[in-house]
Amino acid sequence: MDNLFQQAKDAVNRFTNSTPGTQMNEQEKQAAQNAIQSAYNDASAEEKQQLEQLEQQLKQNELS
Repeated sequence: MDNLFQQAKDAVNRFTNSTPGTQMNEQEKQAAQNAIQSAYNDASAEEKQQLEQLEQQLKQNELS
């Protein structure tokens, strides 16, 4: 599996585990979005689908 793809997954996990409303949370969100975009360029079709799910996860966590 692609390293950038794994980094994106890890970044989303760090974001979802950080405390909402904190500066750390904002930084993790930005890092996760950047990682997803970086991974997307080199991703297979299957990975792109999973990256889109990770992005949805980010958005859902933003709202909660």
